[in-house]
Amino acid sequence: MDNIESRLNDLVRRAILSGASKAAIISADTISAEDDLANLCREPQCRNYGLSPSCPPHVSGPSGFKKLLQNIKHAIVVRIEMPSAILFSDERRDILKLLHEIVASVEQAAIKTGFTDSKAFAGSSCKKIFCHEHTACRVIANNAHCRNPQSARPSMSGYGINVSKLMQAAGWPSDINMRQKEAKEESMSWVAGLILIG
Repeated sequence: MDNIESRLNDLVRRAILSGASKAAIISADTISAEDDLANLCREPQCRNYGLSPSCPPHVSGPSGFKKLLQNIKHAIVVRIEMPSAILFSDERRDILKLLHEIVASVEQAAIKTGFTDSKAFAGSSCKKIFCHEHTACRVIANNAHCRNPQSARPSMSGYGINVSKLMQAAGWPSDINMRQKEAKEESMSWVAGLILIG
């Protein structure tokens, strides 16, 4: 096993140990950033639109993401699986916070091991997750420093990242609701994040 493969495998293990249900290395050329998906943030307008620097219109969108991809060969996809009911409960914020923390941790570990251009993305707006008790994001409102720079990461939606294709590249089902093969057939769901390794 070469050094790059070994370091990538270490990052996958870190994601799992940090709380991801699954993590996988994918080729960067399987990642798709699409204008139609990014445009869904504007029309119909997402309730998080404009609330943080990690969401539109404050991000570079698919064109900026494609520039990031130019020098990237590998990426790591992570996923947290849970009963679907959690996504409609008060626990949703905790799951999304964990997702951001996992991808941020993997990003920082990648940078420390020599992948200095690594960058992480997660689901949902950091404002709703980390700063929901504050009236406004202080980066947007006051041009001040982020309250959670170690954990908050940009939302995949604003860049038009096709999450279904990420799931396929990782070899996982892309259906947002999965049925467990058990007697109760409890509906399961998931949230996902992405770390570009470069």
